[in-house]
Amino acid sequence: DCTFSGDRVALVAVKMVGEYVCTLSEELLQRAKEEINEVPERRADDIEHIRDWLKHQPHITARLDDWTILRFLRGCKFSLQRTKEKLDMFYTCKTLCPEWYKNRDPQDKKIRAILELGIMLPLPGYDHLGRKVFIGRWGAYDPKEVSVDDVNRASIMISDIMADEDEQCTITGSVMVGDSEGMTMAHVAAFTPSLIKKSMVLWQEGYPMRPKGLHYINTPAAFDTVFNIFKSFMKEKMRKRVHIHGTDMESLYRHVPKSVLPVEYGGTNGTIEEITKYWIERLDARRDWLLEDEKYVVDESKRPGKAKTSAELFGLEGSFRKLNVD
Repeated sequence: DCTFSGDRVALVAVKMVGEYVCTLSEELLQRAKEEINEVPERRADDIEHIRDWLKHQPHITARLDDWTILRFLRGCKFSLQRTKEKLDMFYTCKTLCPEWYKNRDPQDKKIRAILELGIMLPLPGYDHLGRKVFIGRWGAYDPKEVSVDDVNRASIMISDIMADEDEQCTITGSVMVGDSEGMTMAHVAAFTPSLIKKSMVLWQEGYPMRPKGLHYINTPAAFDTVFNIFKSFMKEKMRKRVHIHGTDMESLYRHVPKSVLPVEYGGTNGTIEEITKYWIERLDARRDWLLEDEKYVVDESKRPGKAKTSAELFGLEGSFRKLNVD
């Protein structure tokens, strides 16, 4: 399926309104059992357990629909304890990163201009292993005109809508292709260690994503500087899934087939322009959801025990002794 499916969007709309309606094939349900411990007969009870727990957290205002809770359960392989920790961390990160989670209006002029650059795009369909592939074009904006915070905000808007509309990737996971073409020292300077740590904490601790691979292409000399900092905050499991291909596209194709890549990358799966247009249309269609999403946060003054702070979660103290990782 390398086309954009309106059917999936309709099915997701059903899931979001009320009770979860499964859209998975028998094969994917089997994978869910084997890989993430999903037991269909127990699914509703697990969702209800987490929903009840959320209702009793005085500091968290959370989405309580089946689908949102199920995504977190799947991302935590149905460990109830890990799901609770991840949900708490997710809403905490959202609250402590207003620069990425506030003012997420796809029709705002500044955000619209960034979205039109197609910096971060989930690609239509799936790869040969059924995984969702994203492409990040990290050199596609002018760092003198656009802040990294705004790029992150626009990118997270897209990934949040994709995650909400794509059930398959909750089972199969995702792959990121990072294209560094056009990256300059000005881009590198904008990726401060604190910004990098914040994004790594958010993605690794707060999101129920299942990242299966990170592939970097067109890497300039400046890339190593940023990448070594990213690597220092990566979990060991993730480090093992990193591949740096330089300009060797054949090397990339061994992991990410041409059938899922855009034309500009030697693939057959639409153009960057078409894919960018599709995601802008999806964000426009989900504008109300994005705007309403701001209210799902934590209130640290009501947290049982000690309140969490940005310094505690994203602070760099003690981190730099890890930076000489090879």
